Amino acid sequence: MTTRYLWQDIHDELGVSQPDFDDRPLGAFLEEHAENIPDNIALRFFTRTFSYRELNTEVNRLANVMAAFGIGKGDVVGIHMPNVPQYLITLLAVSKLGAAASGISLMAVPSELSYQLEDSNISVLVTLDQLANNVLAKIEQMPACLKHTLIASASDYLIPQAPIPPQLEGVNCVAYLDAVNAANDRFNQHATHYNDTYLMQYTGGTTGRPKGAMLSIRTVNHVHSSGNVYAPMVVGQEIALSPFPMFHVAGVSFHTACIRYGAQCVLIPDPRDLDHLLEQLLVAPITRFAAVPTLFQMLISHKDIAKVDFSQLRTAVTGAAPLAGSEREKIEEVIGRDKLTDNFGMTETGPTYISNPPGRIKAAALGVPLPGADVRIVDVETGTKAMPNGEPGEIITAGPHVMKGYLHLPEESAKAMREFDGKVFMYTGDVGYFDDEGYLYISDRAKDMLIVGGFKVFSVEVEDKMSKMDIIERSAVIGTTDEKRPGNDVVNLYIELNTTGKTLGHAQVKEDVILFCRENMAAYKVPKLVHIIDQIPLTAVGKIDKKALRG
Repeated sequence: MTTRYLWQDIHDELGVSQPDFDDRPLGAFLEEHAENIPDNIALRFFTRTFSYRELNTEVNRLANVMAAFGIGKGDVVGIHMPNVPQYLITLLAVSKLGAAASGISLMAVPSELSYQLEDSNISVLVTLDQLANNVLAKIEQMPACLKHTLIASASDYLIPQAPIPPQLEGVNCVAYLDAVNAANDRFNQHATHYNDTYLMQYTGGTTGRPKGAMLSIRTVNHVHSSGNVYAPMVVGQEIALSPFPMFHVAGVSFHTACIRYGAQCVLIPDPRDLDHLLEQLLVAPITRFAAVPTLFQMLISHKDIAKVDFSQLRTAVTGAAPLAGSEREKIEEVIGRDKLTDNFGMTETGPTYISNPPGRIKAAALGVPLPGADVRIVDVETGTKAMPNGEPGEIITAGPHVMKGYLHLPEESAKAMREFDGKVFMYTGDVGYFDDEGYLYISDRAKDMLIVGGFKVFSVEVEDKMSKMDIIERSAVIGTTDEKRPGNDVVNLYIELNTTGKTLGHAQVKEDVILFCRENMAAYKVPKLVHIIDQIPLTAVGKIDKKALRG
């Protein structure tokens, strides 16, 4: 007997249902578009455009380069770049090879880059010249797994001039453009299985170091198709733009969906450059847009926003942080009514499994589960008891959108993915509740998780790093509301000094702490405020009492 979910009436009202599975890899969709819509624009980057025929050719060349490096099924290729053409070309080449891709944050410091290279066993890295010189080359001991690095330039496809690769001991560093231009332009999609890992997305967590969430081909495809039910993309007739970086799961999902549906994908390498973003919006009327709430707010305040034609816009997606009702109204005054929607999810769910349907939005809610997503609310204490509607509990979800598990971490995987009611559910750590129509509301963020600029900061990861400082006895991280950026937190670090630390002045301690943080963690994780206190409060069982710190 088929289960009828609480939110099924909403799906019926909107005429949506679970799409049929199409388990082809992304490279197969590209080959189809290169055959059927070869002259359609696939990518736009500043003034440079790539047709689907041209894009397929570039992808084939890179696939041949990587095949010569020994990349095949089961291998992982690292991508350390902003949103430039080479990023999508690499994602597609990796797909054609049947391998997996792992995006690396542009904010990663050398130690974080080294950790991800080693943890994923990355043998080939595609990166930019500036990043190769300023981050990769500063790794103290290069991971033995890294054998080849392709060095690209942001201007490769604008003003072709291959950069001079750095010299790294034990690593074959070659210019991306030289290697690709010398390669054969024919390559056929390799056979894949729907459960093959396609994306190795790293996420923070409650156990310190980031974890590699293994997302399968089916997971990626399902999130594309289920997220496309409310206003389906028409193959070959869409122009899509998002400043979400592709190293973030939201960015890679958006941009790969564009390729799947044969859209024109407008690449924005620097989301902070609003003037360039406006320039691109003025070139052609977009039909799809996605950004964090903060960027929406800045965009609608731009002096030239009235010049942008939003008449063709069908959906605008926001996520990564909540959007206040008043802000939603201001945005809709600019882009039009019934176009703005919220997506909610996490890296481990591909990412989206909840969406607020355009035209049926409840502004205070996250939305309703997408077709194919089973979502339940269970008690926070044991995770074994279903909670009634209106009662908060931990949000859990099951379905094809859920990851395969964490790389090399069977215990962490088993803790996060547990059986409930005959299915394996992802226990998200988020606390929320359903209303009577099946709309989901968030009550609390995942334990000890902050949002900074749309990125997640896990307190324990920062605290784990701080334990390496020889002046700190213990530390605790909490978030406070960022009054200047709605939906964001300010990272507050509380530290208790040990005997050595107490010999230093507070000013010196704070200076040393900030310097250490900048050298050992991405910029958005660095504490904004450092508080030195006599003693970190503890609970009766000896755990850090963050409730006491929050006052």
